[in-house]
Amino acid sequence: MANWAFTIRRATATWQASRPLSSQASGLSPIELHLAFTSRARARAREQPTLPSQTCREISQLVKTNGKRAFLVDTLALVRRLEAQGVPSNHAEAITAAITEVLNDSLENVAQSFVSKMEMQKSEMIQESNISKFKSEVQSSQEHHFSLLQRETEKLRTDIEKMRSELRYEIDKVTAGQRLDLNLERGRIRDELANQSAETSSLTNKLDREIHALRAQLEAAKYDVIKYCIGTLVSISAVGIAVLRILM
Repeated sequence: MANWAFTIRRATATWQASRPLSSQASGLSPIELHLAFTSRARARAREQPTLPSQTCREISQLVKTNGKRAFLVDTLALVRRLEAQGVPSNHAEAITAAITEVLNDSLENVAQSFVSKMEMQKSEMIQESNISKFKSEVQSSQEHHFSLLQRETEKLRTDIEKMRSELRYEIDKVTAGQRLDLNLERGRIRDELANQSAETSSLTNKLDREIHALRAQLEAAKYDVIKYCIGTLVSISAVGIAVLRILM
């Protein structure tokens, strides 16, 4: 809308400079009269102080034309229509040229806000290359981490085997020491049992000898007792016989 307003304003500026608005109103439609009054009001507003040139610029500054123009309207029909409304031929041509220029500038401004097919294909190729590069980087990173994990796994496995062998060696060493101690203890116990058996045998023999000696002594004492008893009986018998003889 701003482009169209600027077009009508610039197109009617020359026309209004040649004749007053009252004379123009006779051969124009109500819409064109409204546009004329609007353009004059904007012309007056433009004469007032405005912002610096850095913040406001003309529509022609938005686009740098490349010399290739495409006519979006039927310029001849537009000129004929303006002439039919009472616009002079040169003014109608100026208005038509201004409208065509503004439309082309607007089209170029709109075209600059879009991306061409070639640029889109180029961007897609760049994105695909970036994606493939990212995939390769991810794959290489995964392979690197996988190789690191494999090395760490092999290292851990080697350490575990080493620890297992050391533990087995220590277990065998402790088992051998315990076996040796058990053998030594068994030999000592065997020696002690042999010594006790020998002592028991010697005590048994000693007891047997003492028992035989006591038995022999008892036999000798028994013979002595029998001998003394017989001697006593004989003496008593002799004394008795002697007493009987005396008494008789």
